[in-house]
Amino acid sequence: MKTALITGASSGIGLELAKIHAQKGHNLVLVARSEQKLNDLKKELESQYKITATVISSDLSNPEAAHQLFELTEKDNIQVDYLINNAGFGDFEEFHKSDLNKALEMIGLNIKSLTILTRLYLDGMVKRKSGKIMQLASTASFQPGPLMAVYYATKHYVLAFSEAIAEELNGKGVTVTALCPGPTASGFQNAADLGDSKLVKGKKLPTSAQVAKYGFESMMKGKRVAIHGFQNKLMAFSVRFTPRSWVTALVKKLSEKE
Repeated sequence: MKTALITGASSGIGLELAKIHAQKGHNLVLVARSEQKLNDLKKELESQYKITATVISSDLSNPEAAHQLFELTEKDNIQVDYLINNAGFGDFEEFHKSDLNKALEMIGLNIKSLTILTRLYLDGMVKRKSGKIMQLASTASFQPGPLMAVYYATKHYVLAFSEAIAEELNGKGVTVTALCPGPTASGFQNAADLGDSKLVKGKKLPTSAQVAKYGFESMMKGKRVAIHGFQNKLMAFSVRFTPRSWVTALVKKLSEKE
């Protein structure tokens, strides 16, 4: 039986991905800060799908926690066949007014821990010539993002990193998929204080379940870059042919609060 390790599994896209993997008969390692939410999810999925779910409460904004997570799964002889680096957060503010500690935590979670987990679990996958990795990137990966400068930059790293190692792994039996959703109906907007931004206010956003389903199918196909939604695909490709100063000005205008 295959096992999927999912970070940020207590809500949003991560929770929906956990449900999909359980439906497919995969055992789970559920990782997030909220142990109670994870235990509730574990109980629900084990009862409904007769799989085994392991709960690990961890704050991956501290990169040391990523090493500890790997050591725990190794100690328990858990073979991770699907690694889903879903955990991440953003912050909506002009950089010079922003909380520096929060920005550094964002880099720790969105970049450092993601990189550490990818490196550590890849070893076994390459040796077995089998495995799949999904990295939660974003449509933010494709351009700079005034008012969310650090967040956009972290997601650009995730995309570039994922595409590079996907090519390195070509022919080795392991695939890497960068899932790039646009704004999604999840807890992300509230956490990032994005509720009044033109990006999301008054708009009908795709659900976490819709994005998770698309992401899972893309990962299973071994797709390297999976952009959810036609308009998001159009935006991602159009920025290649637009002057950079125009792109940043437009992103700022679209992101401002009403």
